[in-house]
Amino acid sequence: MKKKLIALLCAAAMAVSLAACGAGTDTTYAGQTLTGRVTAMDGTTVTLALGEPAEDAAPSGGAPSDSSSQQPPEMPSGDSGSSQPTGTPLEKPDGDSSQPPEMPDSSSGSDSQQGGTPPEMPGGSSFTENGETLTVDIAKADITRDGESVTASDVAVDDILTVTFDDSGAVSAVELTAADSGMGGGMGGAPSGGFGGSSEVTQGDSANTISENGTCTDTTYTSTGDDENALRIDGADVTLDGITVDKSAGATSNTENGDFYGVNAALLATNGADVTITNARVTSSAQNGNGVFSYGSGTTVNISNSVITTTADNSGGIQTTGGGTTIASDLIVTTSGNSSAAIRSDRGGGTVSVDGGSYVSNGYNSPAVYSTADITVKNATLTANNSEALVIEGKNSIVLENCDVTGNMSDTKGSSSEENVHNVMIYQSMSGDADVGTSTFSMTGGTLTARNGDMIYVTNTHCVLTLSGVTLKNEDADGVLLRVVGNSASHGWGTAGSNGAQVAFTADGQVLTGDIVVDTISTLDMTLTNGSTFTGTISIIDNAQGGTAVSDNAVVTIDSGCTWTLTGNCTLTSLTNNGTINFNGYTITLADGTVLQ
Repeated sequence: MKKKLIALLCAAAMAVSLAACGAGTDTTYAGQTLTGRVTAMDGTTVTLALGEPAEDAAPSGGAPSDSSSQQPPEMPSGDSGSSQPTGTPLEKPDGDSSQPPEMPDSSSGSDSQQGGTPPEMPGGSSFTENGETLTVDIAKADITRDGESVTASDVAVDDILTVTFDDSGAVSAVELTAADSGMGGGMGGAPSGGFGGSSEVTQGDSANTISENGTCTDTTYTSTGDDENALRIDGADVTLDGITVDKSAGATSNTENGDFYGVNAALLATNGADVTITNARVTSSAQNGNGVFSYGSGTTVNISNSVITTTADNSGGIQTTGGGTTIASDLIVTTSGNSSAAIRSDRGGGTVSVDGGSYVSNGYNSPAVYSTADITVKNATLTANNSEALVIEGKNSIVLENCDVTGNMSDTKGSSSEENVHNVMIYQSMSGDADVGTSTFSMTGGTLTARNGDMIYVTNTHCVLTLSGVTLKNEDADGVLLRVVGNSASHGWGTAGSNGAQVAFTADGQVLTGDIVVDTISTLDMTLTNGSTFTGTISIIDNAQGGTAVSDNAVVTIDSGCTWTLTGNCTLTSLTNNGTINFNGYTITLADGTVLQ
């Protein structure tokens, strides 16, 4: 602790001196190294919030600081008493790399981490700011990430930079640690905060606070201050009708405190508040200025017939964390910043129920829905114009009924695109923002449209996937229907070679068109039922990171009355066919060598 304090004091002293003497050219910094989080970029000029990686600090929830003695976490096997050790990437259970993790017992529903404590950021990547800033030009620096050379164009806001000064005081080298922008943590396509969230609930100030029960009508609440809500409802039962809330300026001093606890949100409900909002207009143009934020167990926000608009980064429309509840109906939500999902959740999750309305995101890493919670949406339009449409992280869910969903993820914007371009992403980031367990995605009726990439991508998690009567539209001819694979682990999503996915997929009265890809460290158990049809192929491919192959990669069951029409040769582990297969001159090769045609 003493050593950390000294480091912080030294960094602060250097930052103050730098402000007086000029960035990066004073010999004061010759041979020195500073670390900071990127808060702004202008070409190759980077502004950093100084601090240090909190390698010995646990994230919120108080996980043990010493992870060196911890064993790799096991995937839940249905034992409700199983725990999730902290500080270690996901690995297969029992150290047996030859078998995939078992699907959790559906009867349990309690494969949570011990004491509800989230795991530590992989590799100790949490970051603690010291309140000082530094501006440097990295144009001539040797920039690396994970030992490989990159350019200044690869640096983004919220990345962590370790900056080394040469003997003249110029910046000679930069080591880049990319921010896990996950969609709430951790994923490149996800809304996320920066680093350094407080281990204690930190909610900043409020320009206007309601702490007594009552009703407010046609009232305007504003804020321009840093770390400040325009309106906070603190532990009260309140009805708000026709109000205007405007968060027009002010930023958070810590992005994750904004993401997790509601710092700088336009409207924050907390401490068990019960808030009913009708006919409201909520606007935010402040960084980390989430529109309407429900925080904490026992807190409920019931909002209807209202308009929510946010324009800055890390600013979701409706945000739910810490076990809060949000009930929304007939909203018009529009977000324009990066990492700004229209329907958003983050650490601690909660329950979100949406019925009707329009929810549109326009920024990168900004899905229409990002789930680290239990989220149900009915009769709504969900549109992500520069991101995947939907993201589920860890042991959480999205259930859609009669919704029209569209995503348009970029090939080049957002760190998750380095792994895959997709419309729906289901994964485990290992950031600590979502419990390890089974993800659930269910969609009934409506439309699911992918402008770019694969329709559904699953990695580093268990998943139960159900589609029933959904109109699927993939406008990318190269995109597959479903990709179930491991990943490079460059963003901390498990351990490369052992971070595959395990998917139980049921098509119930569903028309499926497109190919399915499963890699050798992943498993797919697919069932066609209730008159479903599938036109496409299934392929088992080698894991890109050379992981040890597992059994049962692709198991297919075709119920009576269902049809599979082949569009190419297929490889499967096993097949149970009680329906119809139209081979069209193609073959199905099973793991035992049997060739069906």
